[in-house]
Amino acid sequence: MRSDTSDVLLDRLLTLHPKIIDLTLDRVWRLLEDLQSPERDLPPVVHIAGTNGKGSTQAMIRAGLEAAGHRVHAYTSPHLVRFHERIRLAGDLIGEDHLAALLAECETANGGKPITFFEITTVAAMLAFARTPADYTLLEVGLGGRLDATNVVDRPAITAITPISFDHQQFLGETIEEIAAEKAGIMKPDVPCVIAPQSDAVLSVLREIADRVGAPLRVHGEDWLVRTEHGRLVYQDQDGLLDLDPPRLPGLHQQQNAGTAIAVLRHLGADDAACQAALLRADWPARMQRITSGPLLDALPDGSELWLDGGHNAAAGEAIAAVLDDWHAAGTEAPHLIVGMLETKTAEDFLRPLAPRTAQMVTVAIPDTQATYTAETLAEIAQSVGALASAAPSVEEALSKITKDSTAPVRVLICGSLYLAGHVLGRASDGAAAA
Repeated sequence: MRSDTSDVLLDRLLTLHPKIIDLTLDRVWRLLEDLQSPERDLPPVVHIAGTNGKGSTQAMIRAGLEAAGHRVHAYTSPHLVRFHERIRLAGDLIGEDHLAALLAECETANGGKPITFFEITTVAAMLAFARTPADYTLLEVGLGGRLDATNVVDRPAITAITPISFDHQQFLGETIEEIAAEKAGIMKPDVPCVIAPQSDAVLSVLREIADRVGAPLRVHGEDWLVRTEHGRLVYQDQDGLLDLDPPRLPGLHQQQNAGTAIAVLRHLGADDAACQAALLRADWPARMQRITSGPLLDALPDGSELWLDGGHNAAAGEAIAAVLDDWHAAGTEAPHLIVGMLETKTAEDFLRPLAPRTAQMVTVAIPDTQATYTAETLAEIAQSVGALASAAPSVEEALSKITKDSTAPVRVLICGSLYLAGHVLGRASDGAAAA
């Protein structure tokens, strides 16, 4: 009899808890114990929390470690096209048969008890990591930090906290200080924590919790610096200065992420060549990614550009706006935006910095997603922050609306949600969401 596929198992695991998110570690500890505690057998762990930049920072760390000859596990979320993107074993995405077997094992061990989808799939990833030889394990926090399912490793090799801003307030707290305290929950006694650029309010909270826990900090602006000079990325810490080619991932925010990644890599003993490789070899889909082929690009006039970004909160809006400013400085026409967002996000804060930098916004509902803003509601919000905005029933119709009156090349950016980005990548022939 044929075993269930991973898709069948994942659909079944979604039904084990009435909530998608229910922050606690009790269920995770229970299942890990039933599976002989695989979290104790992981290769040295790099644990990464923050609001924005976690995935990009992890991708750079992985690229640097792999360039140095290390075998690296990596766990990230959410996926864009297929769940398999979340689990990378010693450099390769997990295979279908392996994933299905792990999910079935976790389902059996759980015995039908309540557990969230993220919790049980995180346990499956830890089983895979514990059983597959590697030199390092990179764990990206799913949400928050203190009560996130990844926060079960007693003594990681190092932790890192990328820039913290407002997001998921319904779970993490209404103030930036409360959110920072939740993120700081990954700090461990005597384990160094690299701190990316933060606001004064956030940094104050991180320092207080680090002192309480006994975690030594490596703070941007104090223990390490990163800046750009004459088109180069300059990194400096107590071990010296690096003069590097800039990261291949575009945007000023990626330079900050690069600095965080290098700070981690230097602690792990990476040499200059590995730090350079971290910037040039890292690939992270749906972060200012240019779509180079496929039916969506084909729908645009010859010479057009199609870009994709999954950013969805205020800080992401500011980061994208900085990229649009770079485009403007290079003398290009204002881009057209296609935007879809979840109702759980504050659309005004994301759209406000983008509105004055775009020719128009065409809003869409995210396909096959219950919590999406309707295209009409999102268009009204975009108009309220000053954008020239209209609604369309699909991404394809949005592209048609943008090009209906002209055959001249255009630049289009699709943004607002990783779920929308996954839909777009699934429509693009080059849309392998994880390289």
